[in-house]
Amino acid sequence: MLIEIRNLSFAYGHKTVINGLSHTINPGDYLVIKGKNGTGKTTLIKCLLGINPIKTGMVFFNGQDINSYNNWPKFGYVSQNLDNFNYEFPLTVEELLKFSTVTKASKQNYLKLLDQMGILDIVKQNINSLSGGQLQRVFIIRAMLNNPEVLILDEPTASIDKQNTDFFYQTINELNKQGITVILITHTESISHINYTHLLTMYLDKTSEISVNNKEDN
Repeated sequence: MLIEIRNLSFAYGHKTVINGLSHTINPGDYLVIKGKNGTGKTTLIKCLLGINPIKTGMVFFNGQDINSYNNWPKFGYVSQNLDNFNYEFPLTVEELLKFSTVTKASKQNYLKLLDQMGILDIVKQNINSLSGGQLQRVFIIRAMLNNPEVLILDEPTASIDKQNTDFFYQTINELNKQGITVILITHTESISHINYTHLLTMYLDKTSEISVNNKEDN
C-alpha cells in the first residue's frame, strides 16, 4: 500500500503536536518512528488509523483520501502496554484469535502463525497467565490474521526482556521481507539492530526529519 502524508498538522486544543509533516511510505517500506515522549509519535499513528480526525493536511492510501477510506482490515495494529491487558472472564489464546478478527480466520491459519512464533504450546492457556513476550506475540498474530498490507507497532518491546526483544525483531524483519509494510514506534536510542528502510525522527519542538537507511540487509 502506498501511504502519502502531505503537510499534516495536528493539535490537542491549542497545543500543536505535529507540524507540517510530509512523507511517502512505499509498499514494503520499514519505517521507524523515533523520538522522546510527547513528540507526537503515537498521535501520528492515530492519524494514520483514522482515530484522530485530520483537519490540517492530507493522508492518502493508494491515492484515496483517508476521510473516505474504509478498508481498515488492510492495517494490522499492535498497541503499547500489552502487559496491562486484562479480561474479567477466562479467555484462552485460541478464543482471542478465533473471535477477534474482522474476517474469518481458519484454525489452521492461526495455529500455523502460533507455531511460527514459537508459542503453539500456549494455544489453550488463559490470556491473563501469559508473560509479556508471549502476550506480545499473540497480539502480533492477531494483527496478522487478516493478511494486512501494513503492520503498525507502537513501542512493541517496552515491557519484554532482551531475548524476546531479539526474537521480535527477527520476526518483524521476516514479515517485512515478505512484502508487509512495517511502521514501528520506538523511543530507544540504538536502532542498529532494526532493518528499517526509513527513519522518521520527531522532536519536542514539533520539527521532524526523515533519513534513509543505506546499510545492507543483515
